[in-house]
Amino acid sequence: MTRAVQRPAEATPGPAPLPETKLVKSAQRTIVIMETLGAAQGPMTVIELHRRTGYPRSSLHQLLHTLLAMRWIQQSSDGSAVSVGPHALLCGTSYLDHDPALPYAVRTLELVREQVGYTTHYARLDGPNVIYLGTREATEPRRATSRVGRQLPAHATALGKSLLAELTPAEVDAVLAPLGELPALTPGTITDRAGLAEELHGTRERGYAVEREQNTPGLGCVSVAVPYRIPATDAISCSVPIGAATDAELRRVAELVRDHVHRLAARLRAEGIR
Repeated sequence: MTRAVQRPAEATPGPAPLPETKLVKSAQRTIVIMETLGAAQGPMTVIELHRRTGYPRSSLHQLLHTLLAMRWIQQSSDGSAVSVGPHALLCGTSYLDHDPALPYAVRTLELVREQVGYTTHYARLDGPNVIYLGTREATEPRRATSRVGRQLPAHATALGKSLLAELTPAEVDAVLAPLGELPALTPGTITDRAGLAEELHGTRERGYAVEREQNTPGLGCVSVAVPYRIPATDAISCSVPIGAATDAELRRVAELVRDHVHRLAARLRAEGIR
């Protein structure tokens, strides 16, 4: 079946506008500020924001004052830095609240976790990245800490590979084009296009994606795409401690995940969710 190429997203940050779209500069700058703060490891000084964005200081200060007044950002106790504020959280969680597939997906995560005992994730392809929409932590002490809203490069995750494998090679190139060179998250990350193409071929052959320590040291992962859309945009994965991530164990977990994923997809289609 012939599929349209997905539109790639801008590398940093946000989705690429349609060619005919004329961007409103102040709105674009505001979004870039919020995404820059959201990706930061902690509060950022105005000097650092200026360096990262390149915006004129006067414009940057005006936008920051507005965001502070609207509580989309907040200041550190000494007023020297800013970070994401509570109203950004309210807006972000509304995406989850309004996603009709998510309640069914979360229930599937719980069922999978109960069977395998590992941390399970539900994520969606967003340009060259995957965004985590749901997670259920492992029932055993060997846990993999993750959070909803986390974003990782698709090429470095089993979730992303299971979804990229749904696309043609040309579509994969289009989706990953904004990244340029594929970034390495760990020494094990596949960063060359030929190596990635080989992994995606293996994913198509197996029916599930596998990775070991490509985005998190000490963890392996398997993932299966949820085929309620064509091409699939969502996937479910299990994180497995690397000591337990033998070929046999990953295959066992993948087969269980695949059974649940097919039931989930059938339920979503029956509910008219696309």
